Amino acid sequence: MANYPQLDDQVGVWKLKDVNSAVMGGYWPSVGSRGIFMAGKQPALQNTVDFINLVTPGDANDFGDLSQSRANNAAIGSFTRAICAGGAAPGVSNRIDYFVFASTGNAADYGDLAAGNSNLSAGSNSTRGVVSGGIAPGNVNVIQFITMASTGNVTDFGDLTVARHDPGTATSPTRAVVAGGQGGSDSNVIDFFEIATTGNAADFGDLTEAKRGVSGASSSTRGVFTSGKDSAVKTTTEFVTIASQGNAIDYGDLTTASRNVGFTSDSRKAYAAGGFAPGHTNVIENILINSGGNFVDVGDLTVSRGYLGGCSNAHGGLNDGYQGTRPTHSAGAGRGLLGGGKTNPAGTNQIGIQSIQIQTLGNTNDFGDLTLASYGRSGCASRTRGVFGGGYNDPAGYLNVIESIEFASQGNAADFGNSTVARAFSASNAGSQTRGIIGAGGNKSPGVSDVIDYITIASAGNAADFGNLSAARSAVNGFSSPTRGVFAMGHESPADVDTVEYITIASTGNVTDFGNSTSSRQYAMTVSTSIRGVSAGGFDNSPSNAMVNIMDYVTIATTGNSTDFGDLTVARGQSFGGMSDPTRGVFGGGTNPDNVTIDYITIATTGNAADFGDMSVQTGDTNNISDSHGGLQG
Repeated sequence: MANYPQLDDQVGVWKLKDVNSAVMGGYWPSVGSRGIFMAGKQPALQNTVDFINLVTPGDANDFGDLSQSRANNAAIGSFTRAICAGGAAPGVSNRIDYFVFASTGNAADYGDLAAGNSNLSAGSNSTRGVVSGGIAPGNVNVIQFITMASTGNVTDFGDLTVARHDPGTATSPTRAVVAGGQGGSDSNVIDFFEIATTGNAADFGDLTEAKRGVSGASSSTRGVFTSGKDSAVKTTTEFVTIASQGNAIDYGDLTTASRNVGFTSDSRKAYAAGGFAPGHTNVIENILINSGGNFVDVGDLTVSRGYLGGCSNAHGGLNDGYQGTRPTHSAGAGRGLLGGGKTNPAGTNQIGIQSIQIQTLGNTNDFGDLTLASYGRSGCASRTRGVFGGGYNDPAGYLNVIESIEFASQGNAADFGNSTVARAFSASNAGSQTRGIIGAGGNKSPGVSDVIDYITIASAGNAADFGNLSAARSAVNGFSSPTRGVFAMGHESPADVDTVEYITIASTGNVTDFGNSTSSRQYAMTVSTSIRGVSAGGFDNSPSNAMVNIMDYVTIATTGNSTDFGDLTVARGQSFGGMSDPTRGVFGGGTNPDNVTIDYITIATTGNAADFGDMSVQTGDTNNISDSHGGLQG
């Protein structure tokens, strides 16, 4: 066993003393590895966003662009998102942009600050971002907050003890510390507040000198403040112990006197990038947070600039060993996956798997890749393993391939076995903790299938015959309780049907009639708890000949006709399956045309769907699975 806790070593029982020593010593492993530096001035305002690898630093690479060129902006990071707030654009901007750390690309709109604001400072823990001070156009004492996983405008938090601009912020998972700035004159004031609450800041202590243009970073225990200016620009770097109160202590220097550097960290090192000295620099340098000392040059930005923001997915607000450091994904913890798909009009098959956390809101993140780029797959899952089967690949055609992923570890799919029939557009999301069910679908010959297969999810191997639907059918949707699998609607040439049928998962045999849906349609999406199954959207080829926004539900343990549930935010279909846990159902992607929409519902109630976020790739014909669906809730 390793002599301190590691995220990749889960053997044995860790002593609290060992965990505490690792955290306090600054060597608790970081959950992320990407630092981002955004915006700035050179001397023109910049929309540039760069990224570095915090574990193996070197020159920065281009990440994408902000929606607006600006400087003196705030930068905030969670496990998944990098956020840019406010800045000089020229004038003062109220715009908030966000990126997904795992991908690269241009910013998306998050919402707005309460008013235009520049020269502000920000920090976060894993759930909440806080923005403090600034110029709007006078000095500001306002603290505002956002929920990192959602989108929308800021909410008022409270006030700093002194109105000022150009402070620096450092965070632990519980506390934000705001230091320095200018409020009529240069300030040495350090304030603090608890991130999870709201209210005014309190006095923490003082910096070693009064200055503005300060930048902050942190481990989970120590806040570091560097650079700045009074009558001259500074090399000074100092630290505080975030959980206590008191004055800062000098413990190192930048390589060059500078102000308004981009500054971020992981649990071990703080990284300073760029700055104004005077003149703009491209230098990236780092320092050990636990020991201090002078900074060491490790690389260069893509563009020399100052007055920029820095954040990461591994800083001290995210690394506290228990709540802040993301644990290995636990069984049935609410992860949803969207696999494969097709983008139009080019008809490009997708190989990627995207992921969400069902109980949060936000956009998808990259999980890994399937073995084959394909669309129209079916899927099933246990609490630990997800399975993708069948589908269509150009030029390979209809597939009998089954592949699997492990929910706990992001990565590519592996070969599982083969189904009894090569097909696409089969029923997804039917199965239990032990057994996965794949039913019906379309293929080249004879065109559609009535075959139901099953697999034992825990052991790789080929599928076996389970039984048959009442008729050959494609574009069927499926869902389940721990005991019963349900197949609803679909297409039986020449028309769509409203048929609902069921099986007992632990046995084998043909389906039994359940009832009828509220309408005949194909390509619907499905979610379930152990009690209720919901079918959403789909294509109605008669009489509307269009995608619909209908949702209806059944009580799985009974039989009978479906009941109206509400409406999707967008009429769509051709996104196979859905993602659910014991309370929430999530529908991702679809076609009408291909879109990025993700909606969610509370399954136990009825009502219209609400916006969840967006897919990172605009995709139709995806397959959606989760580690906590209705078949796993027994």
